[in-house]
Amino acid sequence: MPLPTSKPAGRPLVIAHRGYSGVAPEHTLRSYELADQAGADYLEQDLQMTSDGVLVVMHDSTCDRTLREKDGTPCRGEVIRHTLAELRVLDAGRWFNERNPDRARDEYIGLKVPTLEEVFITFGHSARYYIETKNPEEAPGMEEELLRLLRAYKLTDQVESPPRVILQSFSSESLRKLHALDPSLFLVQLLDEVEQEGVEALMMEIAEYANGIGPHSTSVDEKVVLAAHDAGLVVHPYTVNDPEEMRRLQRIGIDGFFTDYTPLALRTLEAGV
Repeated sequence: MPLPTSKPAGRPLVIAHRGYSGVAPEHTLRSYELADQAGADYLEQDLQMTSDGVLVVMHDSTCDRTLREKDGTPCRGEVIRHTLAELRVLDAGRWFNERNPDRARDEYIGLKVPTLEEVFITFGHSARYYIETKNPEEAPGMEEELLRLLRAYKLTDQVESPPRVILQSFSSESLRKLHALDPSLFLVQLLDEVEQEGVEALMMEIAEYANGIGPHSTSVDEKVVLAAHDAGLVVHPYTVNDPEEMRRLQRIGIDGFFTDYTPLALRTLEAGV
């Protein structure tokens, strides 16, 4: 499998982790707007499914950390136990101001959990999307609904390089299902860590259904990058906020990385190693 072109202007891709989440509430339209304006190559969406089958953009499987009731108390329970209507009355921005008083803004109060469809409507073909299926085993039909939306908004045409949409998951079963539904999809296998022993065999196995790996940055070295590239896989580590780590990864040839700070990443990469 030939290695896909993945580096604009010779530099690694900058993937906005949950949007510009270093300065705005993660996975809100405002976070995506700021990342897009800053020049991110991709906007990342984590997917959860509501009890009425709607894909919403939210990292956690529970409401507790990032959603608040009208009186400011944390929402409780699993996202999949709530309808979309129940989630939409909750505040998805207040928590950020509470935890980050130095970055708090009044405009963040009252932000809502967006649906994946709303993200597509807002950004259309002007942005690239990096979408993760979260907890797919607990949300039957997630992959089919994701593919339905991608097709409805004409986002499955993968002739572009880099592709308009990349799909990722820690679940190899979810990725294999997506591959079976549409072999043209660009898929990335997320990894907690990469063991040095047997790394070549692991990369070849992943290459049977995916186009890349997304390992934790601390487990990525030249051997991992070489093994992945030899198997035709791109390497997109997560989550990198330190300039020295960005430069290290750039030197060893990674193809892109996730960051909470898009402008910092772009400045660092443009300055060179």
